[in-house]
Amino acid sequence: MVGRLRLVSVIGAGSAPEPVLAQAREVGRLLARRGFGLVCGGRGGVMAAACQGAAGAGGLTVGILPGTSPAEANPHVRLALPTGLGQGRNLLVVLAGEGAIAISGGAGTLSEIGHALKQGRPVVGLGSWEVPGVVPAADPAQAVELLLARLEPPPAP
Repeated sequence: MVGRLRLVSVIGAGSAPEPVLAQAREVGRLLARRGFGLVCGGRGGVMAAACQGAAGAGGLTVGILPGTSPAEANPHVRLALPTGLGQGRNLLVVLAGEGAIAISGGAGTLSEIGHALKQGRPVVGLGSWEVPGVVPAADPAQAVELLLARLEPPPAP
């Protein structure tokens, strides 16, 4: 029997300084090493860095894109899903994952945090918005551990 691949949403700024991108790469790498796929908005900044880290560790990367062309995905996205929904795709990004790790980010990230919390998804923040319900983390390893501890256990075989 083949098990179900579990996904975690990684949300964050479309452009960010290198220290933030390094954190995103590490989050992606750690998720992949723990057997989780990564879903994000599929474009640049935190999204590309997280995908780079996950892909480099052999993990699945899914990009839910705002436009209608899969060509807008960053080069580390393995499965590009164009939606044509613009920022409306933010809801799909968080619904596709069992929980979310927010890394830095602006208003788009805040909207994703709000959608995730409203849908009952756990959210961990790494240098991101301080919002009731978002659990703060000090570093990538703690962010991954805090989120995975809040997820439902995998279904029994």
